[in-house]
Amino acid sequence: MSMLNNQQKKQSSDILGTNGQKELGVPAMEQVYGKSVARAAARKRNLAVTSEGRSPGWGSYAILVIVILVFLLPLYYALSIASQDSTSTQYGVEALIPGGSLFRNIGRAFGAISFWQALGGTLFVATFTSCTTVLFSTLAGYSFAKLRFRGRGFLFVFVIGTMTIPQQLSVVPLYIMANKAGLFGSLWAVIIPSLVTAFGVFWMTQYLQDALPYELIEAARVDGASMLRTFWSVAMPAARPAAAMLFLFTFIAQWTNYFWPMLILGPNKNSMLIVAAANLKGAYFTDYTIIMGGVVLTTFPLILLFVFAGRQLVAGIMAGAVKG
Repeated sequence: MSMLNNQQKKQSSDILGTNGQKELGVPAMEQVYGKSVARAAARKRNLAVTSEGRSPGWGSYAILVIVILVFLLPLYYALSIASQDSTSTQYGVEALIPGGSLFRNIGRAFGAISFWQALGGTLFVATFTSCTTVLFSTLAGYSFAKLRFRGRGFLFVFVIGTMTIPQQLSVVPLYIMANKAGLFGSLWAVIIPSLVTAFGVFWMTQYLQDALPYELIEAARVDGASMLRTFWSVAMPAARPAAAMLFLFTFIAQWTNYFWPMLILGPNKNSMLIVAAANLKGAYFTDYTIIMGGVVLTTFPLILLFVFAGRQLVAGIMAGAVKG
C-alpha cells in the first residue's frame, strides 16, 4: 500500500510544479524536451523553493548597519561642527564631540543667507522642474515604448547619447543663449534647461515597455479615446510608481544643483539655498561653524521629505513591482 502511495506521489509531482500549478514534472519534461531542458527546469524550481522561506541573517544586518553608519557620518560631522564655538573650533577627531552652540550658529546662517527667500526659490525650481520632467518624460517614454513611427530607434539612441555629454561642455553655449534671452539672474534660466531630462525619458521608456500592455491601449482606442486621452487615462496611471521615483530623483537633483545656478544667477545668488549657503565662505577667513549651520539648513527640508514621503514612495515601488 505504501509503495502504491509513493508511486502516486511521484506521478503527481511529474504533473504538478512546485507552486501547485498544472505543468510537467522533471521526468516527464526529460522525455518530451530532453535532459538539458529538464535539468534547467529542476534547478529553477529548486531555487524557487529554497528562496521562499529564507530570512536575512546577522551578516546582512551587519552590512546594513555599516552602510547606514557610513552615510550618517558626514551628516553627524556637519552637525557636530555646527554646534562648536567659532572662537575655539576643533576639527578632526575632536570635532566628533558636539558642542553647545548649534542653534546659535544655525541662527547666524539663517540671517546671513535670507533663508525664506532662498527656500522659496529652491522649492519653486525643484517642484516645477520635477513636475515638468515627469510629464514630458512620461510622454516621450510612452511614445518610444508603445508607438511605432519612423526613426524611433535612432531618436531613442540619440536621447540616450546626450547623457554621455558632461554638463561642463554645454555650459558655455547655454550661458550665451540665456544671456541673450535676457534670463541672466532669473530663476527661469535654471528652470528651462531642466524641463526634461534624458535620464527621465530612458527611465519611463524602460518602465512602460513592461508595465503597460498593448491590450489596454487597444481597448481605449476601441472605446473611442484619442491619443492624448489614452495617454492620460491609461499610460499615466500605469506609470505612477516610476513617475513617483522620477519626481523624487529630479527634486533632489534640483535641490542640490550648484554648478549652473552659481553661474547664471549672478547677483541673485540668494535665490537658491545651495548657492546661498556657499556664499557663507568669507574672503579672508572661513568660519566653518556658520557654513555647517547653512549645510544643516539646506539638508533639513530633504530629510523631512524622506520622513513624510518615504513610506508612500516605497509603497509605489512595491506596487509597480507586483504583476497581477
